Amino acid sequence: MTARTFRFIGLSVLGVALTGCVSQEKYNALKLAHDGLVERIGEADREAQAARAESEAYKQQLAMFGTSGNTKDAMLANLQQQNSELQRQYDELNQRYARAIDGLGKGQVLPPQVNDALQQWAQQNPDLVDFDPSRGMVKFKSDLTFATGSAEVTSPAKSAIQRFSQILNSAEARGYELMVVGHTDNTRVVNPATIQAGHKDNWHLSAHRAISVGTELQRQSIDPQRLMLAGCGEQRPIAPNSSNAGKAQNRRVEVLILPNTVRAGGMARVNGTAAATPAAARQSPAVRAPALNKDTVRIDPAPAGPSLNK
Repeated sequence: MTARTFRFIGLSVLGVALTGCVSQEKYNALKLAHDGLVERIGEADREAQAARAESEAYKQQLAMFGTSGNTKDAMLANLQQQNSELQRQYDELNQRYARAIDGLGKGQVLPPQVNDALQQWAQQNPDLVDFDPSRGMVKFKSDLTFATGSAEVTSPAKSAIQRFSQILNSAEARGYELMVVGHTDNTRVVNPATIQAGHKDNWHLSAHRAISVGTELQRQSIDPQRLMLAGCGEQRPIAPNSSNAGKAQNRRVEVLILPNTVRAGGMARVNGTAAATPAAARQSPAVRAPALNKDTVRIDPAPAGPSLNK
């Protein structure tokens, strides 16, 4: 044998001898550590690839906006068109509400039978509703109309709405449209339970409460084609929000009985002129939520700490 062969055999024997000196436990531990490093390296590589792909996508978007003026202008024009349409719908609803409050019902009265029935009904439920015969408007007081922390209608309010619906379905009143509008005070919605229930802000809460009243009217056989539902949030107060009493007045749901918008044969007649009928109101179930109420204000002679509201 050559010297080189002897050296190879010697190294091989030495390697076997050294391997025999390492315990199986140490070998297993080293192997696990090695495998873990390989796995982490692979995961880091995948994350790096994903980051590079995301960065490339952003670069492409920036390049599109930077080099393609036509595309950018088209996108901006589309957004402006959508905003204009939303603003138009909002303005139209605002105008209809303003006309109903300040014009359509002023100086006019409902038929005597309907007016008398509504006045008697309001007198029987003074803590729950008000009735303005000069405008044909019923106002439900939110603090007694809804369960705490939600837009769910309370049992006493359901009973009152049942009688209210009977009056609205009478022969003298069944031709009138009903605009149901929710309102809140100006206190922000911050209660997590209220937000989790879907009432994210005053707009949502006012709309959901209007929907609940409209849904309850439909359950009492009010034709949904007679209904228009809207929420005004805190935008139309009827009392200063600087006091608890004023805020309580602002939390309300109004039902406007429009005396000169009468449906006949699928059309609406305004002062004797036929006009297109708006789309039927969508029936939506009342929203259920936990016990804390954004309308509940705790008033103590000497409060020990902040009270939960909204």
